[in-house]
Amino acid sequence: MRFNGKAGWKGKQACSQYIDNLGCSVYLGRPLACRLYPLGRQIQSETVQYIHQGEKFPCFEGCPEVAKLPYLSVGEYLEGQMTSQFEKAQDAYLDMMQSIADIAFMLLLDTGLAGTGDKKTLPLWRKMGSELPEELAKRIGHEWLDILTLPEISDDLDDPISFVKRHSDLIQSKALEKFEALQTDKELHEASVLMMGVTLHIARSIGADPKILSEHWIKIAKNNGALE
Repeated sequence: MRFNGKAGWKGKQACSQYIDNLGCSVYLGRPLACRLYPLGRQIQSETVQYIHQGEKFPCFEGCPEVAKLPYLSVGEYLEGQMTSQFEKAQDAYLDMMQSIADIAFMLLLDTGLAGTGDKKTLPLWRKMGSELPEELAKRIGHEWLDILTLPEISDDLDDPISFVKRHSDLIQSKALEKFEALQTDKELHEASVLMMGVTLHIARSIGADPKILSEHWIKIAKNNGALE
């Protein structure tokens, strides 16, 4: 989703999926971020919280379409936007994100790489947390990017939890295939960096902040003996 479409109200560019005299060209399949707007969503201690930061949404001022909308409770709004399945999918992908991060930790800590005095891995974890999406995608490479964005999963699943479970299994099996025979410190380092890159790419796509996450995971790794 990019705001690089035609300039409109106050010179602000429209979403790339917006078409004049039509509106959103992917409305029926619009992602959770669009369904929630203008609400934010975060999970703290396994409790979901919805946030509204009205002052950060200038279209509320002087936008006749918005001004005429009825007042709704948060629950009524979410029901009307049919967010339930999308939220379940997002939460499942958050769990998948953590499971892939665990692979990066395993490749750094459980293999003995960190014990060798390795100081190359964590700086790259940090660098990837701040990289532009295009840069991170290039670092990951087409093979892993395809398995992230175009997984070979049958389309007969209506349950988002089952879909994400199959996606996670696909990535886990790919990682096992690629990394079970690693021997050198260089190979372990490169594999750990790759898995963290995959993790941070997923993080951005589900609305998490890759920079904050990378710093969080670096702290955990250092607390467990990794060096920087």
